[in-house]
Amino acid sequence: MTSAAIYGCHGHRLTAEEKAFFSDVRPWGFILFRRNVDSPDHLRALTAELRDSIDNPDAPILIDQEGGRVQRMGPPHWPKYPPGDAFLKATNDPLAARELARLGGRLMAHELKDVGINVDCVPVLDVPVPGAHDIIGDRAYARDPATVAQLGRAAAEGLLAGGVLPVIKHMPGHGRAFADTHKELPTVHADLETLDGWDFAPFKALSDMPIGMTAHIVFTAIDRKHPATQSRKAIRMIRERLGFNGLLLSDDLCMNALSGTLTERAEKSLKAGCDLVIHWTGNLDEMRQVAEGTGKLKGGAKRRAEAALARIVHTPEPLDYREARDRFDTALAGRMDAARGPDVAEA
Repeated sequence: MTSAAIYGCHGHRLTAEEKAFFSDVRPWGFILFRRNVDSPDHLRALTAELRDSIDNPDAPILIDQEGGRVQRMGPPHWPKYPPGDAFLKATNDPLAARELARLGGRLMAHELKDVGINVDCVPVLDVPVPGAHDIIGDRAYARDPATVAQLGRAAAEGLLAGGVLPVIKHMPGHGRAFADTHKELPTVHADLETLDGWDFAPFKALSDMPIGMTAHIVFTAIDRKHPATQSRKAIRMIRERLGFNGLLLSDDLCMNALSGTLTERAEKSLKAGCDLVIHWTGNLDEMRQVAEGTGKLKGGAKRRAEAALARIVHTPEPLDYREARDRFDTALAGRMDAARGPDVAEA
């Protein structure tokens, strides 16, 4: 049976120990990071090896390929993409910005599918407020919920058209956090009406998407004690108030925003209502700890996982890649420098 987890791996190829572990615990899928990325041929070999390890040729393989600071596949083998806010900056026409965002998603899907990756942790639907921590920053498409929703949907539709599933993140909203969840647990004190009209709005607008990812943030208006990832109240709100019926992933369990052992973190996240947990470091001892707190994928979670994978288009929308790439680069000329910056470890 499949376990309710997504794991990373250490390097460019699997070790014998990793193969044995994955074969034993049979995770739902895998997630790749920059440490795993070499040439296209090496990446194809790795994705095939990951699927072989659990004897599932259709296993989901995820990556954070946003553009800007969060781009795991990049030069010299793949082109650089701009951060989310570049589309609106490139044109004064909102419709043109939407077309660019969709085109970017379609191009990314082409490149990901070519190396065996079928899930991209995009779009970022967080709406930053003044003074918030810049961990989101230029990753956000805009500074208002309506535009974020429009451009986020365009990017997601581009991915879907190319045969790659999008992941909306970070539910129910990371834009009001004044700390980096990689390092500490942020607390948001906004009232529910404010959250509903601003932070929740893009997620409600894209509630039809197949997969979502939680935020490791305490929202005092929802649950004063637990971050959303581990809060039954927050997960219930995501399901009911935000209307999201898709597959719900935890953000990475290793982030310092969470406390307790990795086994406890996995248990708490799944008991709260996450369908799957993510562990990204590729550390085998840590993965064994996560596995101890991770049960089988079953019931509603299993049905949602199956429904998500059913959304993959196996015959992608036709694309003249070279022409589309030239068109995309021309439209964003002068904005690509915005893509420079330090890599974000986990999105």
